[in-house]
Amino acid sequence: MLQRCILKPYHVLAMVLCVSAGEDFDWTKNEKTSFYYGTFPTGFSWGAGTSAYQTEGAWNIDGKGMSIWDAFAHKKGKIVANETGDTSCEGYYKFKDDITLMKDMKLNHYRFSISWPRILPSGLKSEYINEKGIKYYDDLINMLLDNKITPIVTLYHWDLPQVLQEKYGGWQNVSMVNYFNDFANLCFERFGKKVKYWITFNNPWSIAVEGYETGEHAPGLKLKGTGAYKAAHNIIKAHAKVWHTYDMQWRSKQKGLVGISLTADWGEPVDITNQRDIEAAERYIQFYMGWFATPIFNGDYPQVMKDYIGRKSGQQGLGASRLPVFSPQEKSYIKGTCDFLGLGHFTTRYVTLKNYPSGLGDSYFADRDLAELVDPKWPDPGSEWLYSVPWGFRRLLNFVKTQYGNPMIYVTENGVSEKMLCTDLCDDWRMQYFKDYIDEMLKAIKDGVNVKGYTAWSLLDNFEWDEGYSERFGLYYVDFRNKNKPRYPKASVQFYKRIISSNGFPNQREVESWKRKAVETCSSSNQLLAADPLIGHMEMVTEIVVPTVCTLCILLSAVFLMFLLRGRI
Repeated sequence: MLQRCILKPYHVLAMVLCVSAGEDFDWTKNEKTSFYYGTFPTGFSWGAGTSAYQTEGAWNIDGKGMSIWDAFAHKKGKIVANETGDTSCEGYYKFKDDITLMKDMKLNHYRFSISWPRILPSGLKSEYINEKGIKYYDDLINMLLDNKITPIVTLYHWDLPQVLQEKYGGWQNVSMVNYFNDFANLCFERFGKKVKYWITFNNPWSIAVEGYETGEHAPGLKLKGTGAYKAAHNIIKAHAKVWHTYDMQWRSKQKGLVGISLTADWGEPVDITNQRDIEAAERYIQFYMGWFATPIFNGDYPQVMKDYIGRKSGQQGLGASRLPVFSPQEKSYIKGTCDFLGLGHFTTRYVTLKNYPSGLGDSYFADRDLAELVDPKWPDPGSEWLYSVPWGFRRLLNFVKTQYGNPMIYVTENGVSEKMLCTDLCDDWRMQYFKDYIDEMLKAIKDGVNVKGYTAWSLLDNFEWDEGYSERFGLYYVDFRNKNKPRYPKASVQFYKRIISSNGFPNQREVESWKRKAVETCSSSNQLLAADPLIGHMEMVTEIVVPTVCTLCILLSAVFLMFLLRGRI
């Protein structure tokens, strides 16, 4: 399994913060120090996150229009078990209950997204504004503020109005820049007096690559070698336009900040003394997060992207590079359009050189000339792509500091999933993951990195895109088989709550008791789950039937083998 990512690289939800030049970052210095006991700076913000399509449900209720994810999930074979987000967590109806959960955890902020088609069903502000959708988000924001929880609002977490995809080709079309700006402007107008933190796009790497290169995500297009680059180009321009709109029209009145959230997994050279491995690791980072971060901070794509894609395009007989070009005016317009950087982080990869001949055809993955590896010793408690490698988080944060002038950072996603449907709420692996990763973030702050807040992903188990409900990242277990979608706290709720109340890790003795106490508190919730007839039946199937069937299979195999051997004798 060491080379899983080579065989199927598009499964990596990776996107690492990038560089235009790496001379300021010391690739040979990888400190893996022991656990550090200490607290975060005063005012550090603790939160949790979700997104609209993953949690709201109510996909066609109260005037909401169809999104590309509604259309994509309704096609057979696109999602595990053909599941959809039609009802999901029923967050549209249960947001008050969920805010009560947040208040109990003492969260400082809550990150959520606004569904573009819920407030603009046709995608266009000029055609129709759905006031029922506006009211839903207004009520949500008001209740958060009433409970002293700061709303951090994502404008685009992947649910483009389907009409805009059908009419214009979605993010392949530059017209999306103006349509998205109109949508953002409406949000600033209606919610801006109450919302002070805005995120334009969540993980644009995934939007571009998985939506327009591999087709794994909505809208499901496979425009290899060109689609992802074109989508990213328009997304970057859309982000810049929204930032300028806010800066010119709203900032003086509303005093808010506009940033972008880039998911950033770390890429470590296989051999930190090998220059080719170092260059491959840097290339990995630049082709992921640098693809977006470098234009936003420095005004243009990373030079290595321009060099590699340009050269391969020429070898393929093309008259121009497959990577679009920013005009001088666009470079100036895009540069500096970031009040803060949202950083999503989950895992790490080892990286080494691997040459992909141009004759293999156009491909974003082949353009990079690298291979991604994992260490089989790394814990892998969750999704197949997600290994627990805490030290990579500190490396990534320091990398951002050296390459982009130490920008203000909010960690917008960090967490781990279960491998299978899990009815044991004592999620010790998640507590260990949070403990280790948050501590590496604390070490990075000691290093001088300007991290202002942390967002656990996710508040609830939810619809996990093409994986449906087969993967669970939530602090709260959601029983999706029950139409009321009840929430049950996992042990990690109490563990994270203690980190928040202590603002870090005050001393070894106290911290070591947290996990034990959290496991003790989850036992009553386990009893509630076991009392559910459907859940009880599911546990019976996994705990009794499956082992019994496996035992019978072994016995039958042994009998068959015995007869086979007798026949040969």
